[in-house]
Order: sequence, then structure tokens, then C-alpha cells
Amino acid sequence: MSYTYRQSAIEREPPLKGSFPLDHDGVCKLQMLDYMLCLQSNGLSSSPCHNLAKEYLKCRMENNLMLEEDMDKLGFKEKSKNQLNEKSP
Repeated sequence: MSYTYRQSAIEREPPLKGSFPLDHDGVCKLQMLDYMLCLQSNGLSSSPCHNLAKEYLKCRMENNLMLEEDMDKLGFKEKSKNQLNEKSP
């Protein structure tokens, strides 16, 4: 008796942002390591590391490792002066 492998009937979709080149040359390695160390020292909480994540993505964009994208679309909203003043004592 012969069994044939049947492919799944589930339709797969490509990632929303498509594929992107890996950083083989380590151009943004320092930014990535800073972010990873921040995550590790903050119990994997990303909130304290928000600025480092932004710097890492900026590095990737500046070095053509990902497409240029508005930081607002990536979840990095700029705070207005009013919002900054409200948090100040």
C-alpha cells in the first residue's frame, strides 16, 4: 500500500511587509544588541526599550535593510509638546 503526502488545503499568505534582507554585515548589530540587552534587563518588557527599537529600525532603513516607512505607521507616534508637559511635574 502506498501513501502519498497531501499538502494542506490551508491557503498561506505572504508577510504584510514582504521579505527583507538580513544584516549579514552587522551594520545595525550594535543597535540590535542594545535593544536585546534592554529587553533582557527589563524582564522582556518592551516599553522601556521603545527608543532603542526605534533607533534599530531607523538604522535598518538608512542602510537599505528594510523599506523606508513612516515611524507613525510602525507604532512610534511622536508626542506633542502638550503631552510632554502634562507628564512633567
